[in-house]
Amino acid sequence: MNAYILKNFNKVIERAHQDGRHINIMEVCGTHTMALFEHGIRKLLPENINLISGPGCPVCVTGEEVLVEAFELIEKNNVVLFTFGDMVRVPGEGRTLNELKALGYQVKIAYSPRVALEFAQKNPELNVVFFGAGFETTVPALGAVILEASKLKLKNFSMFLAAKIVPPAIHFLYSQDIKIDGFILPGHVSAVIGADSFKFISEKYNTPAAVTGFKAEELLLGITLVVHSILKKEPNYYNAYSAVVRNNGNRAAQEIITEVFEVKDAYWRGIGIIPASGLFIREKYQEFDARKKYGIKSRSPISTRGCRCGEVMLGKILPTACPLFGKACTPEKPVGACMVSSEGSCAAYFKYGRR
Repeated sequence: MNAYILKNFNKVIERAHQDGRHINIMEVCGTHTMALFEHGIRKLLPENINLISGPGCPVCVTGEEVLVEAFELIEKNNVVLFTFGDMVRVPGEGRTLNELKALGYQVKIAYSPRVALEFAQKNPELNVVFFGAGFETTVPALGAVILEASKLKLKNFSMFLAAKIVPPAIHFLYSQDIKIDGFILPGHVSAVIGADSFKFISEKYNTPAAVTGFKAEELLLGITLVVHSILKKEPNYYNAYSAVVRNNGNRAAQEIITEVFEVKDAYWRGIGIIPASGLFIREKYQEFDARKKYGIKSRSPISTRGCRCGEVMLGKILPTACPLFGKACTPEKPVGACMVSSEGSCAAYFKYGRR
């Protein structure tokens, strides 16, 4: 631990404690939520400084209806479906991809979409689909395999996409009745789109914010900077992860995203339609769009009765305020996606408790 960072953190937090005002800081990213618990940082904060989770978990914001569409894709077509690990446990109308796998359907976990692409190359007689959900961190890899599939003229590979982008969700937060005094912003997303992509938080909304990494000292630095700005009533913006994040981001990754995907309005599970927040495969690459290839029609959003994941991800309530939390909804038998994902705030609160 960097002694200088810890000393400054303690000094600023003590000033905030003596000041007494109630401070809400949102960590947008689900990975930050887990890291804050794992490093015990929440326990270092006084009662008047509250860390609240935001809508930064890609599995959590993937609509239940998308899972049902994936079930239809598998059951009506002879495909091999690859997807990321957490997605196989997300319920859709009471079923999961894991359950379909148990029934004999070909569902495989992959930690990279390239695994599915290589499988398709080696097995030209099989139809292979990658179910890709993610934010800007994951999207360049999804786009890269579509570009490679196009170059290779693969006829047996396609992608079932559920990708979203983070900045529009933060704009959306300001339309809600939520008190947010500062933001801790995701370092990995910023590494792709650039730290400057979040400057609007301070410039438009007069709210302090800091891009941070995921180590304890990186998080402590981010919190220190944001709390200091709040106490001084200055809406400062910081790139506190400059070793990894450039102000203008990763140009090569951005070019892949722009080439392969287009931006449209998208539904976020439990939250609603957020304008210009979804990524969709461009017409130019429609042969790799599994929805079009297999005629999968978009379904209307599905709401799970009693589940309050949407309010949790908007920072309106704590996970423990949901009537299903720890009762009908547990990591072993999750009802909502926030309890499924390793980045979900409900899963974090279940494992670690409130603080």
